[in-house]
Amino acid sequence: MFRRMSILNASGQATERHPSGLFLLFFAEMWERFSFYGMRALLVFYMTKGFLKADDTRAYAVYGAYGALVYATPYLGGMISDRFLGARLSVIWGGLLMAAGHLLLTVEREWAFFGALGLLICGNGFFKPNISTMVGALYAPGSMKRDAGFTLFYMGINLGAALAPLVCGYIGETYGFHYGFGLATVGMLTGLATFVAPAGVARGLILLAVAGLLATMLWGARDNALQLALNAPVALALLAAGLVSFIRLSEGSVPAHVGRAPGRLGQGPLLVTVVATLVAVPLMATLTSRTGMATWLLNAVGILAFGSILWGAMRSDRVERDRLIVVVVLCFFSMLFWAFFEQAGSSVNNFTDRNVSRVVGTTPVETGKRYELVPVTQEFLGHEVAGRTWTLADIDQAEKARTAASTIPGAPGDAGFVSFTASEANAKAGLAVGGSEIKASVFQAANPMLILIFGLPFTLLWGWLGARGRDPSAPVKFALGILQLSAGFGALWMGAVNADSHGMVAIGWLILSYLLQTTGELCLSPVGLSLVTRLSPVRMVSTIMGAWFLATSFSHLLAAAIARATAVSGEGEAPALPLAGLAAYREVFGFITIAAAVSALALFVIAPRLRRMMHEETLAAPSGH
Repeated sequence: MFRRMSILNASGQATERHPSGLFLLFFAEMWERFSFYGMRALLVFYMTKGFLKADDTRAYAVYGAYGALVYATPYLGGMISDRFLGARLSVIWGGLLMAAGHLLLTVEREWAFFGALGLLICGNGFFKPNISTMVGALYAPGSMKRDAGFTLFYMGINLGAALAPLVCGYIGETYGFHYGFGLATVGMLTGLATFVAPAGVARGLILLAVAGLLATMLWGARDNALQLALNAPVALALLAAGLVSFIRLSEGSVPAHVGRAPGRLGQGPLLVTVVATLVAVPLMATLTSRTGMATWLLNAVGILAFGSILWGAMRSDRVERDRLIVVVVLCFFSMLFWAFFEQAGSSVNNFTDRNVSRVVGTTPVETGKRYELVPVTQEFLGHEVAGRTWTLADIDQAEKARTAASTIPGAPGDAGFVSFTASEANAKAGLAVGGSEIKASVFQAANPMLILIFGLPFTLLWGWLGARGRDPSAPVKFALGILQLSAGFGALWMGAVNADSHGMVAIGWLILSYLLQTTGELCLSPVGLSLVTRLSPVRMVSTIMGAWFLATSFSHLLAAAIARATAVSGEGEAPALPLAGLAAYREVFGFITIAAAVSALALFVIAPRLRRMMHEETLAAPSGH
């Protein structure tokens, strides 16, 4: 049933290789994550700075409801796949819905905005759990390559997530939000076409898509040398992944039996699924616009879902029951981890935009020196220059004018520039000019870029420890991940404590925070995905995978509640100056630091008991993960 590829090692023994189908799923998921995170990088900014003009509280509530529903629907998508459609058809249907959602976001109407979110939520419900399940189905039950395969798949997820802010985020913030959402649409359609195409056609699509994306990265940042430098390592990773996938897919694609419907699929289940989805889309749109309703609904679904799993566990034999309990307990700690981690798209995103000094390579001004037509950048924030104290809104307007001048024929060439004579106060306050500004959304590429750097070393580390019988158990890895997350938010708290007199934080604190959060994620997330597929009974593996994502949906509700504690803007406007929100960010980041540390300590305490309940000695492929 399972096709096992092998090569000869140095001793002449057969060594199992990863299935060639893994590389097709790698690219399909990469493009889906490109579209998802491209939209995510812009979503809060689109609500606060775009046509909606939402305040922080409203934006965080919608973002939280959307994130919660995105991770709740995989529970239903997993059940539908298990019973009717199969994973393969579910992925195709989900991809079509998501592509339509990204396209609809380019329409600047409130009905279109929430309708697009409804399409994305429903599409993700079909796509997300089933493509992960297909990865697990590529490997035989006793395969020692399964965990490494999931880590490679996870690197594909993060390659897409790294590309998204660098391309969709940068172009969306620079040239217009609709361009960023348009690129997300193209990415989703590309991934879907790659997934459904025969292996030979898929190979060509992969090369064409890689070439097109590399060209877009070069063109979009053609006037920003720093952005080009940031794009370079991810572009090289994309090129390498494309070439490896092109070569390996010459050996075949995903086997026909993987993801097949569980029985004969008639027109009835297909028609019911399509009709139910079309009913669900406006429902999800309503829930994202009325966030209180979403919270009540998710609470009810969560109680039913996890209650049914626990009820099933109580009716199972001892080994199966213990394993399901372990999954549920680790779901809880995973929820806490992501509730803190997901501040990246909301409060940390706004903190980066408003309080992190993002201009690199500047020159301090000299008292009495005249500066002619200097580009207005974030460096001016809070400073009195050219007869005005520059606010966030002023700087955004100046940047839009400068971008328009470079792209619209006949626009004034000095738009977005100022001339002034530096005062003594300017020099003492540390005003600087020149340099290159990094867009706030681009920093969301830091986490996936670091995963691409450290993903393989972590895989090798677990393998090296496992060979010596010292590989930590999954609960211990979870605890290590949460502890590092705590240290990451401690770095943000330290940055806020050491902000300058204008409320600006050194960029190094943000980068350190992302580094620590990333190493924490590598201890938890890929391990969790593998754990679910290994500990869950075969008859309900997609359902349990959906429940795993359902726990993540609750983390988004909790994340939104935490983020709202940092809300400082008035209705329809952003805070004028960085100092307005600094105290709130400092308090919230300090709270997360302590709460995560306490959670990690609790998990360290119960980890030995959880490991015994995993009954690893009876698994087909013993492993510490």
